[in-house]
Amino acid sequence: MTAKRALENIRIVDFSWVRAGPWATRWLGALGAEVIKIEWPESERGRLPSSTTPQGLPVNLNTSGNFNDTNVNKKSLTLNVRSAKGLDIVKRLIAKSDVVIENFSSRVLRNWGLGYEAMCEIKPDIVYVSMSGYGHTGRNHAYTTFGPVAQAAAGLTFQSGLPNEAPAGWGWSYMDDTGGMYGAMCVLTGLYHRNMTGKGQHIDQSQMVSSAPLNGPALLDFTVNKRGSRRQGFPPGNRAHWPGTPLLNNYRGPTVAPHNAYRTAPGGYNDWCTIVCHSDTEWQALERLIGGTPDPRFATVAGRLAHQDDLDTMIEAWTSTLDKYEVMTQCQAAGVRAMPVQSAEDRVDNDPQLRHRGMYRPLEHPALGTFKVQNAPFVLSETPAVNTLPSPMIGQHTREILEGLLGFDAAEVRAGFADGTFWPPTRPLFPYQEEMLR
Repeated sequence: MTAKRALENIRIVDFSWVRAGPWATRWLGALGAEVIKIEWPESERGRLPSSTTPQGLPVNLNTSGNFNDTNVNKKSLTLNVRSAKGLDIVKRLIAKSDVVIENFSSRVLRNWGLGYEAMCEIKPDIVYVSMSGYGHTGRNHAYTTFGPVAQAAAGLTFQSGLPNEAPAGWGWSYMDDTGGMYGAMCVLTGLYHRNMTGKGQHIDQSQMVSSAPLNGPALLDFTVNKRGSRRQGFPPGNRAHWPGTPLLNNYRGPTVAPHNAYRTAPGGYNDWCTIVCHSDTEWQALERLIGGTPDPRFATVAGRLAHQDDLDTMIEAWTSTLDKYEVMTQCQAAGVRAMPVQSAEDRVDNDPQLRHRGMYRPLEHPALGTFKVQNAPFVLSETPAVNTLPSPMIGQHTREILEGLLGFDAAEVRAGFADGTFWPPTRPLFPYQEEMLR
């Protein structure tokens, strides 16, 4: 690659773990930053235990599929920061870096002696981004949290589920990914401020607060209409209106029909296409596409909503004769909004648009072999954002960082492994670590 990337020459000390923090540094690495992940094999929960190890491979610290997608574009330094020697090494590393990022509770780094004030003594213009559950101030700042717990406090759990039943919560912790994107935004903002003023800062991000905007229109409904939220039952994601529910406008605008997911050929588990008509003109285009005699009951939005079951039956009689991609192609050509319902296989292997955009590109990993990982979901014309490094094997870059960046010699590296600074003495070394020490 000859084009320079946007964050080249930026070095990030990454203490983050599990998902939210690593998701932030993943994208910063794609933008060109050198991300040095500080790890300890006894406490990196993101690596073990792993239910995402590809079949046929041993389950160990290097074979978690989820970890290896979350941590591309990084280097790994194993270091016991709770030892005096390890803490000294971290301070030397911070002195040569631009950013420190972590997603522990508010007490952790301060207890290590690495609060923001201490970091400023080491590197006055350091950009420190903390991504704790509740932030570093306020009554709850010291609370520990996790995806389902923070979802509840943010309001997301309340809105998920059926009326008069227990709140259902969310299957995936979307707030981790959202928080990660906010974390990357915080880093970029801090770097811009430093470049403009010469000063660093502590950016105190709360994962719970960052998730509150995901509640959509609930805030306006309460503050403007004085109407408290309730679980609505069937969500308006596919069908805009369900029988027995109030005919209310939703956050997408006026309630319309057709607005649903329709069965397509050959009728399998994932053979569906979503179709939405926002106006009578769009409906007329779909009606011409389907063919047959126009039904006067469907001439207006009100009529289509009043007879939505019959409307959906008519549409599905047509869509069930075509595969979902053909339904999309014909609808889009006619000016009707339609997209296939896509599984992971569809997105990664079958979608020509995602392939054209380079969304899933293969990387060669020493333990996992060649596998596809998510690339940056945007395209920069001058400074490419691409995955250049597979996720690191644990401690893979320890010698490189110690000798190349901090000036250690080989004897000091071997001594650090022997005394437990760089690896627990009771835990066997991986072959590449043994080779590192020869």
